[in-house]
Amino acid sequence: MTKRSYRPATTLIHAGQIRSNFSENAEALFLTSGFVYDSAEQAEATFKGEVSHYQYSRFGNPTVSMLESRLAAIEGAEACRATATGMAAVHAAMLCHLKTGDRVVASRALFGSCHWIVSTLLPRYGIEAVFVDGGDLAAWAAALVHKTALVLLETPSNPMLDIIDMRAVCDLAHAAGAIVVVDNVFATPLLQRPLEFGADVVVYSATKHMDGQGRVLGGAVLGRKEWIENTLQPFTRNTGPAMSPFNAWVILKGLETMALRVAQSCRSAAAIADHLAGHAAIERVLYPFRPDHPQAALARAQMSEGGTLVTFALKGGQAAAFRFLNALELVVISNNLGDSKSMMTHPATTTHSKIAPADRAVLGITEGIIRFSVGLEDVADLIDDLDGALKAVG
Repeated sequence: MTKRSYRPATTLIHAGQIRSNFSENAEALFLTSGFVYDSAEQAEATFKGEVSHYQYSRFGNPTVSMLESRLAAIEGAEACRATATGMAAVHAAMLCHLKTGDRVVASRALFGSCHWIVSTLLPRYGIEAVFVDGGDLAAWAAALVHKTALVLLETPSNPMLDIIDMRAVCDLAHAAGAIVVVDNVFATPLLQRPLEFGADVVVYSATKHMDGQGRVLGGAVLGRKEWIENTLQPFTRNTGPAMSPFNAWVILKGLETMALRVAQSCRSAAAIADHLAGHAAIERVLYPFRPDHPQAALARAQMSEGGTLVTFALKGGQAAAFRFLNALELVVISNNLGDSKSMMTHPATTTHSKIAPADRAVLGITEGIIRFSVGLEDVADLIDDLDGALKAVG
């Protein structure tokens, strides 16, 4: 691409492309584990860092490099490193920065595996872990009175769509000496760019909206070039959470349509949230841009759209939730999200089942909660399917 600044939909198609001497139009798939050198001297200079040359696909690969450049461009980040999965991205972003004796403050509302890293893994290495209510700025302020190495949060949160005031938390975290890592997977870089609110690092599961078609796994870590190259890269290079070149190629093709897919899913999600609200079988509906969302004003200040997910609580607990899920004919039961196919899951027994019941209760993840990832089907067909399943609840 030229140095001209393009809009997001264009950037998702063209940024970062590397053409070989064959001048191909589609991104080339460099499905190779290793690379060759013109001479022993070139190999030596490469390993010394004196010349730029691909060495091994665990360290870097042209197809993966194209994906990293494109993601950095759409995020507005200086640099990006792709990882094998979204959880590899979260794990690497944290562990590369932390050491024994450090302190981490995290929002309590985290995806189950992220919660496990903070609550279980970090203390094994002598790293103090503190959880706070993400929406309570006083709690953040109290926790960040002490010197802290890293703050982790996700907004909107999984699955309750809680919104965190990123600018306020980042200011508090930086005053405590911490970097701020934001899991932005629900919003995508199209709806929210945490770096603009003061975040230092952004992590993604590229498995979700970026691929968007349920095909491959992938993750990404984005931030300042100095931190990516000097802190993250030695960790990923030597521990090996590398993305497959094939997966990078698939995600590159997914990015070309992400703007269209996210926009359509947002429109459908907003319509579905409005349709579900007030139904006799439903206790409450959560969607960030609905006026009845507790943090609707903050959501609108940080996001350009309400997102592709709707969370709702059925009256009658797990029994009602299971009757509802089992009665669906079009929407599939799956713990993935951000897909072209609409899918639902019951977080208390799937994605957040390893979190203690008392902790789930604090998060509001009751037995009647359903997380709905809205896909690309005709919204009228989705509403018909929902109405049919709601009848089965009784």
